[in-house]
Amino acid sequence: MMVISAQEPDLGTVATLAAQLWPDSTPAELVSEFQQLLSQGQTQFFLKILDDQVIGFAQCQLRHDYVEGTSSSPVGYLEGLFIYDQFRHQGYATELLNACKAWAKSQGCTEFASDCEITNEASISFHLNAGFTEANRIVCFTSKL
Repeated sequence: MMVISAQEPDLGTVATLAAQLWPDSTPAELVSEFQQLLSQGQTQFFLKILDDQVIGFAQCQLRHDYVEGTSSSPVGYLEGLFIYDQFRHQGYATELLNACKAWAKSQGCTEFASDCEITNEASISFHLNAGFTEANRIVCFTSKL
């Protein structure tokens, strides 16, 4: 049982998991995006391995723009976290979150943040149980120009 820092050769595996979280993107699109993010040095991916099987991933990065509810910059940010259904509620997501927090701290961050869809009750519950405090709820709007 371990959490490892994902490197360039692991991005196919990361993308396969990430496509479960973000189904509007293909694994190939995600690999390309993730390669670019890794090259910029502001993003880290982690993989959770159990009995030689990858069961989840987390993506975190440094955000230098304003992050709701924070007062410092950069802020460590949980961009995504996914654990296969059969492995949920066993503490593995928390292990990935802790790896992300440790990475952010090593990058000089003093705050860590995240977000989720307003209707994602499972994610909201996870965040609250993991020690996050809800900072705000928003509704986003767009308009064609």
